[in-house]
Amino acid sequence: MWRDLRLVAAKDLRIEQRSRVLTTQVAPFALMVLILFAFALDPDRGILESASPGLFWVTVLFVSLSAVQRSFAIEVADGGRDLLRLSGLEPAAIFLGKALALAVQLAVLEVLLFAGVVVLYGTDLKAGGVALALATAVTATIGLATAGTLYGALAAGLRVRDTLLPLLLLPILTPVLLGCTRAFEAALGTTVGTPISDGWPWVALLVLFALVYTAGGAVAFGPLLEDA
Repeated sequence: MWRDLRLVAAKDLRIEQRSRVLTTQVAPFALMVLILFAFALDPDRGILESASPGLFWVTVLFVSLSAVQRSFAIEVADGGRDLLRLSGLEPAAIFLGKALALAVQLAVLEVLLFAGVVVLYGTDLKAGGVALALATAVTATIGLATAGTLYGALAAGLRVRDTLLPLLLLPILTPVLLGCTRAFEAALGTTVGTPISDGWPWVALLVLFALVYTAGGAVAFGPLLEDA
């Protein structure tokens, strides 16, 4: 299973490396969203700084949709899904491999976007907030990647998958958006009087979400792959 997982993840990452879609299209789009937020709220710098955790994670959410759609568009093209089913790879390993590749792409984008938030919005981590920010980013990325992979497989076989996927996925990711925004508010200190300790219960929610979708996706991905 671990061998199959590495094969699938390496395949997806190799495709992204050769196509350079992440660096030439997705990353510029994400930075453009941050810049547009900065222009829209620049007259009131205080609001821009206090809203930076939410703006950051909304942007991550948007680019994760793009990454999920691309991940399964590759499989749909030229009968790739049929070949994947006939490959003899473990369905759970396919799910985890694709989720891992997606998580790596999201992690790269998050680092780039956080640098953009620091430069454009003037925010910075509080003393002692580094661990909370890292825990939030890791658990949120796992949750986004696993839920995105699961619902991407569900919508991949449909003609309206490009418009259906956001309708399926965005409501499910509401707890992730809420949890990581609140945790980042504590880590960045954008809300006056909020101690860092208030962010850890939200990280626990993100951990629960990630575990549920990792386990559920590993079990359900095989039947979804066949039905789709």
